[in-house]
Amino acid sequence: MKSKHYEVLVIGGGISGAALFYELAKYTNIKSIALLEKYESLATLNSKGTSNSQTIHCGDIETNYTLEKAKIVKKTAKMVEKYCLQYNYQNKFMFAHQKMVIGIGDEEVAYLRKRYENFKELFPYLKVFEKDKLKEIEPKLIFDENGNERAESVVGVGVKSGEWSTIDFGKMAKSLVQNAHLQEGVITDIFLNSQVTNIKQIGKIHEVEVGDTTYTADFVVVNAGAHSLYLAHKMGHGTHFGCLPMAGSFYTTTKKILNGKVYMVQHPKLPFAALHGDPDILLNEFTRFGPTALVLPKLERYHGNSTIIDFIKTLRFDSNVVKIFWNLLRDKDIRNYTIRNFMFEIPYINKRLFIQDARKIVPSLKLDDIEYADGFGGVRPQVLNKKNKKLMLGEVSINPETGIIFNMTPSPGATSCLGNAQRDVKLVCKYLNKRFKQKEFDSDLVDNF
Repeated sequence: MKSKHYEVLVIGGGISGAALFYELAKYTNIKSIALLEKYESLATLNSKGTSNSQTIHCGDIETNYTLEKAKIVKKTAKMVEKYCLQYNYQNKFMFAHQKMVIGIGDEEVAYLRKRYENFKELFPYLKVFEKDKLKEIEPKLIFDENGNERAESVVGVGVKSGEWSTIDFGKMAKSLVQNAHLQEGVITDIFLNSQVTNIKQIGKIHEVEVGDTTYTADFVVVNAGAHSLYLAHKMGHGTHFGCLPMAGSFYTTTKKILNGKVYMVQHPKLPFAALHGDPDILLNEFTRFGPTALVLPKLERYHGNSTIIDFIKTLRFDSNVVKIFWNLLRDKDIRNYTIRNFMFEIPYINKRLFIQDARKIVPSLKLDDIEYADGFGGVRPQVLNKKNKKLMLGEVSINPETGIIFNMTPSPGATSCLGNAQRDVKLVCKYLNKRFKQKEFDSDLVDNF
């Protein structure tokens, strides 16, 4: 059996793994790093442009973010922007679009006006768009198919131009790895088609098994989506967590309907993102609506049924999981939301049902304007905390402090990739007694807003 040793081994070649790989190469004095990716190329799963909304989430129009969370997310979003600007990726795979969140009806309008007052200091570029202004900049929000103005009160809060809002995270992941290779004096090896089957701790190092090859490392970071928890469980770590994979589907339009991103006010009881419309940069900026939210009993969406067994093992079904599901489904709003999203996947019914929700954004939308986006959408590893008997909606990092970390990063994990990587780089450097180049990192990536 062949064996190779590195100071740091990164498992997972999505945006999170690529960001960590890049920062280890550029901002530390670590001399040997390797990245293992399960598939034939980088960013084939959730980081792929068709698997997400292509949004740089910074907290300005995401109404499910508190002010404190928005401060954190804004900082990491600015890192993504500064990285892209540093390498001149603007208008290549990072773009600026008009964006806003809309309130429909008196209650939502009042909520957005209050939210604007609370958030305008953090986001000074935000504007309130009254109905007359919306008629000018995003008319499809106001008029129905007969050209009549919608009866409800409507207000938008957002920005017309000048803010970077849209990105292909798959292309960004590949650029991060390419730029890591440019760093002098450090080994940066990439191994594709390298599925990790087992990890063992041997003294102070870890052995990572991939086929007939064993890689050893002084430190291992697992950024493998839902499989991060699967691998953690195999080592006996994080066993009080279970994984609930949530699949998000999309509907594409046959033309450009919206001029920018349009989000809706988040329902306070629902744990997942509200429907929104986005200009798809892979489809000539035709509008894409979504995502839906469907519990899927597999850890990866479009790779057959090979990960169903992995899901069963990672869920770790027991009475605590039953209690979490029961607490969620006994709420009428959540129960109806769950059933409705399941029906969004049923042919013939799905399109006719989905358009009812999409018409809340675009009243004039017709059946012929949208089609189910086959092959679009990914799986987000929502984590169940069995100790607290709750569904966790944020990122989870398992660090047994033995030279290995397991990360699960549901939305906005892609936007937070460079910030999360910085956190892990510091932990790696402390453990290995290496140097993190803080000043260089801050100069390149930190925006002191």
